[in-house]
Amino acid sequence: MISVKEKIAYGLGDTASNIVFQTVMLFLTYFYTDIFGISPAFVGTMFLSVRLIDAITDPLMGSLADRTQTKWGKFRPYLLWFALPFGFISVLAFTTPDLSENGKMVYAFVTYTALMMVYTAINIPYCALGGVLTADPKERVSVQSYRFVFAMLGGLMVSSMTLPLVEYLGQGDEAKGYQLTITAMSILGVAMFIACFWGTKERLHPPVDQRSNFKQDFGFLFKNDQWRILSIAAICLMSGMVLRTSLAIYYVKYYLNMPDSVTLFITLGMLGNIAGCVLAEPLAKRVCKVKAYISLQVIAASLCIVSYFVPPEQVHLAFGLFILWGFSFNMATPLLWAKMADTVDYGQHKTGVRITGMIYSSIIFFIKLGVAIGGAAAGWLLAGYGYVADSPQTATALDGILISFTIYPAFGSILVAIVMRWYILNDRKVSEINEQLTLQNQSLATKGQ
Repeated sequence: MISVKEKIAYGLGDTASNIVFQTVMLFLTYFYTDIFGISPAFVGTMFLSVRLIDAITDPLMGSLADRTQTKWGKFRPYLLWFALPFGFISVLAFTTPDLSENGKMVYAFVTYTALMMVYTAINIPYCALGGVLTADPKERVSVQSYRFVFAMLGGLMVSSMTLPLVEYLGQGDEAKGYQLTITAMSILGVAMFIACFWGTKERLHPPVDQRSNFKQDFGFLFKNDQWRILSIAAICLMSGMVLRTSLAIYYVKYYLNMPDSVTLFITLGMLGNIAGCVLAEPLAKRVCKVKAYISLQVIAASLCIVSYFVPPEQVHLAFGLFILWGFSFNMATPLLWAKMADTVDYGQHKTGVRITGMIYSSIIFFIKLGVAIGGAAAGWLLAGYGYVADSPQTATALDGILISFTIYPAFGSILVAIVMRWYILNDRKVSEINEQLTLQNQSLATKGQ
């Protein structure tokens, strides 16, 4: 059993990560288009193009972490090494130097790329750390439940405090307000990463005789059919989710015509997210987490579709459906990350090689690809429907915001539910694999004596 103290320490790492991740999802598109003055079409293209870099850096980072040997373990040291660079580059990404239009685009591309690279360097080892804290399938769900409760607390902080802090610190200058707000949040994030480093312990290790290189690791990776399923699901999942969260500001400000209620809307949504994460662990104790995950995606898709039919004057219903969507969608999130750890065990059982960092990094790449597709789609759709920043919108633009916020994200969850029907690592199968791996490890240890 892992202590509550260690679960909290691990969760603080995702609080720190979400200070940036949730800010990017909720505010960066708006910051680029309405504050920095970049065209939404360029923003969408930039989000997607940076993922081409991740296609190289993510698996390299996972492989590097797998081969790291320090007195602190394989994954924990990166929390210490990259906490400060992560905070510093976050501030740069939300800084608005006085440049020409082309200069702004170059600056945004360089700083956003740097932000995603340092995010890779710290977040992939952090996520992989969750796969080596325990071998117990139930404890894995518990660890991830704590993690995502704290992740959503970070998101709650971002959603509830960002705009008020921008107004307070900027004193009418939104650009300055964003910069100072992210500075304050980044300082807090650095402290949380360091607390995560000191409060956790790596317990699972590769077989003592394991030897492989980067090329071989890729071969082992693609032999893992369950990894392929999770990777496809990750793209579909995050594309829909990021499209919806990116357009939440536009939906409230323009469709509901309540610009002063943006913070309330996304904050209440975040509270729904937290409630869902809290209930993931008791749900997993009663229902197979694969079946539960599929059902929750169907529910989330249904809530998105229902939201399309809500007229703008039905404000309370619009708010309530968004809260329920966050609740159901994020109840599934800890289950997904627990399944990643199960997939690592499955790969070791199938190939004899444990590549925790490689599996996590590759799935995270597909998650980030989904984030990019969702962010790019948001920018492209806004441009395609004729959105004009900080201006009264045409009927076409309002209809586009509505359908992009409701119907299109529903397709993502529906596709996830379909793909996960081929996922075979249910609770019984995972327990059988863990028993066999334990016997193998004992046998290797005996031979080594």
